[in-house]
Amino acid sequence: MDPFYPVDLNGVTFDSFNLRIVFERDKTGFEESKEFPIRTNTIVAARYQIVEYLGSAAFSRAVQCLDLDTNKMVCMKIIKNDKDFFDQSLDEIKLLKYINVNGDVDSTNVLRLFDHFYHKEHLIIVTELLRDNLYEYSKYNRESGEAPYFTIGRLQRISNQILVALEYVHSLRLIHCDLKPENILIKSYSKCEVKVIDFGSSCFVDDHLSSYVQSRSYRAPEVMLGLPYDQKIDQWSLGCIIAELWTGYVLFQNDSVQSLLARVLGIVGAFPHHLMISGKYVPQYFTQDGQLYQEIEGPACPDRGRRLHLLVPKKTSLRQRMRTDCEPFLDFLENLLQLDPSKRPTATEALQHPFMTPGQFPDGL
Repeated sequence: MDPFYPVDLNGVTFDSFNLRIVFERDKTGFEESKEFPIRTNTIVAARYQIVEYLGSAAFSRAVQCLDLDTNKMVCMKIIKNDKDFFDQSLDEIKLLKYINVNGDVDSTNVLRLFDHFYHKEHLIIVTELLRDNLYEYSKYNRESGEAPYFTIGRLQRISNQILVALEYVHSLRLIHCDLKPENILIKSYSKCEVKVIDFGSSCFVDDHLSSYVQSRSYRAPEVMLGLPYDQKIDQWSLGCIIAELWTGYVLFQNDSVQSLLARVLGIVGAFPHHLMISGKYVPQYFTQDGQLYQEIEGPACPDRGRRLHLLVPKKTSLRQRMRTDCEPFLDFLENLLQLDPSKRPTATEALQHPFMTPGQFPDGL
């Protein structure tokens, strides 16, 4: 590390971290391809032996590797050769380092960072190796015909672990901003242990907050309506995730923001008046008398103005959708899915909910 940093200037703290460049001696020039070569048994940066291809995401590919230095299996994320992806991934490294250095990532259920470096024109991030994400495993569990894995007891355990992770992340003044089943990975199937991953979209509470955060199906009302938001958006996402794992279906199925709003209105209820009058996006989705609409695409008639299609939400309720009479579970979900963020619990408060009391379920806490 540079001994000059950290340094304070005009009320701002500047810090630094080093990015190691791993290269072959006596070789210059660019790589033959912008695609990083992934071949089983090849050794990356003279240290990581590729064992298996794991999958790809929007700006990276992941492989399972054997770390020849520690003899442990790890996950290597290879960032695509693109300036924007590079910059966003540097941001993720910065946050992962911050999260890893300020607490025990095992007891707080967040991803452990092992290494990061630049090699063959690609930024590479090495983390602990985990198992399936909750989306993949839920889909497999449903389609395999096996006994349901996500019992209420296991959902109690999973909720508790995610809330512990959020409590820790929030204590560092961070918002995860993209909590969804794909970003929660299983550490142990038999012990029902999970970890929260992917801090690439995370931000500090006092950052200039982006208006476009969270994957749409897990997006909190205050984000949809264009209101200021804080760490409570993560609790909304958690409510959506737990409901989905229980039923096997996305709670607020949608193909647009308008259809998402219709689902929320139909299942949870009307938005509080003070949110409707303050949201900067409200006029894009609601008429002046509060009716949800979608603009019909096509040529507008000058004499008739815009063509609108009014959406009438299908009325149901969260309790109907959950199909269980477990009152602590239902009340827990209703608390997380409060439309008014001021009434939604913090992660610490949610951990005190009666649903979190140990000993209620044979496979729970």
